[in-house]
Formats: sequence, C-alpha cells, structure tokens
Amino acid sequence: MAIIEVENVRKEFKIAKRETGFMGALKSVVNRQFVMKEAVKDISFSIEKGEMVGYIGPNGAGKSTTIKMLTGILVPTSGSIRVNGIIPYENRKENAKNIGVVFGQRTQLWWDLPTIESFELLKEIYRVPDVRYKENMDTFTDILGLGEFLNTPVRQLSLGQRMRADIAASLLHDPDILFLDEPTIGLDVVAKEKMREFIQEINKLRNVTVILTTHDMEDIEKLCTRMVLIDHGQKVYDGEIASVKSRYGKMRTLIVDVEENGIDLQVSNGEICKEEGNRKWIRFNRDDYSASDVISQITQTHNITDLTVEEPEIESIISRIYQEGFTKEEVPVKV
Repeated sequence: MAIIEVENVRKEFKIAKRETGFMGALKSVVNRQFVMKEAVKDISFSIEKGEMVGYIGPNGAGKSTTIKMLTGILVPTSGSIRVNGIIPYENRKENAKNIGVVFGQRTQLWWDLPTIESFELLKEIYRVPDVRYKENMDTFTDILGLGEFLNTPVRQLSLGQRMRADIAASLLHDPDILFLDEPTIGLDVVAKEKMREFIQEINKLRNVTVILTTHDMEDIEKLCTRMVLIDHGQKVYDGEIASVKSRYGKMRTLIVDVEENGIDLQVSNGEICKEEGNRKWIRFNRDDYSASDVISQITQTHNITDLTVEEPEIESIISRIYQEGFTKEEVPVKV
C-alpha cells in the first residue's frame, strides 16, 4: 500500500506584476496587477512504504513546492495529496508526527543552546517516551558520532556536525517518512559517505520511507533505486534509475594502457576520444559492441598492460535528459 499518494496536483502562485522605472513603480502601488505562475502542473505519483526515492530537477522545477505540499506547509490549488492516509494541509499536527524533515540550508535546532538541549526540547514537543528517547539517542550518538559535540552550542558546530545533529533531530520521534533536502550539501567526502551510510541504515532497520531532493547526483545513485524527475513543474520521468542508465547511458569508455606508444592504434568499433602517452580513452556504444569486442580488436595490434571500463555518470545522463527529453514511447511513466 502506498504511504504517499499524489494525484493530479497543481499549485499556482499569485505574483505581483512589477514595471520598471519610477512611474512603473508608482503605478504598481496605485493599481497593483497580478500574474499567475504555475509552479507544479498536474503531477501524479505514489511511493510505497520503505522506498527511497530521488525527487530531482533543476532550480525552479517545482521540487520544493511539492515537498512543502507533502509536509502541509502549502495547500495545492487542485488535486489531492495523502501522506500516511492523512491530508497534510488539513491535519498539520498529525502529519508532523509522522514525518521528519531535514533542509540542508536551515536547522530545526535552537541556535544558542547546547545541542543536547535542542534534542530534549524536541523530545517534549513530540512527546517521545523516556525509554524510546534514550534508545534513539544511544543509536544516533553511536552511528553519527554525536558525543563529541552534544554539549556544544549549535552556533559553534561545523556544517558537518550540524547536519548530523539535524538528521538525528528529525528522527527522534520515529517518523514513518523522512524528507531530505540537500542533506550532504557542503560536506566533505568522508562526511558525505557517513551521512549516506546512516540514511541507508535507518531505511533498512526501521523501514523509513525516504524522499531525497538534491543536486548531488552521487547521493541519488548511491541511495535510491527510483527517481522522479521534474522540469518546469511537470513530471518528466518516474521509474528505476537503472532503466534511465540503460536507455541514456549507452556510451561506455574503455581506458587502456598499451606497451607501445599507440600512435598507430586503430579502433573501428569505438572512438579514441582522449590520449595521454600510452594511455587511451575509447568510447563505444554498448548496444553495438561489448568491452570484450573492443579489447579483442586492440590486442590484435598492441599489448595491453592495464584497462578499466567506465560507466556513464548519472549526472551526465540527467543533463542529457533535460536537453533532449523523453517521449512517451521511450520510457513508461510510473503513476
């Protein structure tokens, strides 16, 4: 059964029209006119309990607007939304008990209080039982390494420490759904990996449903098997990441080191796209040839000392989708 159901949702905003120049500004004050902007256009999707879904798109695509409707902050202009059986904007308090939210650029912690006091305040707000609070704090402290800064005021935390504290705070009350907006923004490589491992652990152990919005495509690829891609307020794709990679990631790159200088290296089933001394980068279409086909042709004239096959990165695939788009015949959209 779906834990999140979104049907034909639209969201319009009424925006004041501004004219240039002094007279234009005066006119706007005396006789203000408005224009309607459609931020989300007839979007439908459903998410099952325990899924981890990447909800992605360029800036201004409608991601944040959708998330705000799911959390009950905004009311849709039309269409219907149910989160864990609840209409979010009609039952905001009840909905808040079932969800956790982490915004990378904002914090739900109290700026001047020691971190532990923020947790204790959230415990009282969500009425978390003492035993459960202790169990959660022990788990989060162990996995996220909170112990080193629990008594430090939030304003003195590094970005990585604050993000760890924020995600722990969002999970104190055992929500069924976790909304993550740029959870690894500004983190170094090690901190990012720890954050991803924790999200995977929570999803696995507690079956928490995770909706992830991010510009870091590595987050999507490492955490999610499914993504919903939107652009200009419309759903472009909804399905498995593997399907997108299969359709749009056909070009692979074979990196080979040859004993000779490789000046006379010829490859008919691929294209040499880069050369650095004895190292060659050869692009080929995996629908037409396998890596073995390309390697076999090279070994007819050169000895290979080392080789690597690179798969296309999800970021480049997404960029291509934005540029070229899908046709309805190309990829079936999951509703």
